[in-house]
Amino acid sequence: MHPIITNIGPLYIYSYGLMVAIGFAAAILLAYRHAGEFGIDKDKIIDFGVTILLGGIIGARALYVILNIQYYIRNPFDIFNLTRGGLVWYGALLSGLIAGTWFVRRNKINFWAMGDLFAPYVALAQAFGRIGCFLNGCCYGSQAPSGFILSVVFPNESVMRHPTQIYSSIVLLLIFIVLRFWQKKSHLKGQIFLGYLILYSMIRFSLEFLRGDNPKDYLGFTISQMLSVAIFVISITVFTQRLIKWKNSSKSA
Repeated sequence: MHPIITNIGPLYIYSYGLMVAIGFAAAILLAYRHAGEFGIDKDKIIDFGVTILLGGIIGARALYVILNIQYYIRNPFDIFNLTRGGLVWYGALLSGLIAGTWFVRRNKINFWAMGDLFAPYVALAQAFGRIGCFLNGCCYGSQAPSGFILSVVFPNESVMRHPTQIYSSIVLLLIFIVLRFWQKKSHLKGQIFLGYLILYSMIRFSLEFLRGDNPKDYLGFTISQMLSVAIFVISITVFTQRLIKWKNSSKSA
């Protein structure tokens, strides 16, 4: 675990923040490069990226604080301390969607086109972020079976744990590859974005069983698993409706 990469005098470079920044930069650069393929003005990409980043951080932190409200009631100033993580992805997703929807409407950009453009690169950015989680020591896994070859031991612990951060990073890279492949094929508008939500919610639900940091207080499930089910159902429903509508319009054309 290396929460601090290095320091330059009083300036510390934290591994979590660094990996999130690398992921964000990679997503923006790739989206900028391919924006024209989706009929989107490249000049809007950076502004859009900054908008959803700010919105996402606010939502991610807000949900984390809500889920750990007793601690933050006692330590209110820690609410603004992001150096050691403390972000919940589904909070970022919700607030990022709100901020992104506001942006595309204001700039008269097709919502589904922007979603299809960014979806693979969001998965890629998350993959970098999960590496940051591993280096930071947050989002850790449950105790692994004795002798399990992939298990890790974090500093100041003697427990062998599943490296769930690394599992998640690998799966997110695979989602990135799948979505990029879909992007290159003829597809229904919204398919890539909805496909990301469907795939990620399935994977997140499964990996939560191996997490050791999230309490299973909701009928034996974590809050992230409950949210995963809701997002999966909504995404499948919207995808099916759009697919039926697309097929009907193709037949009548």
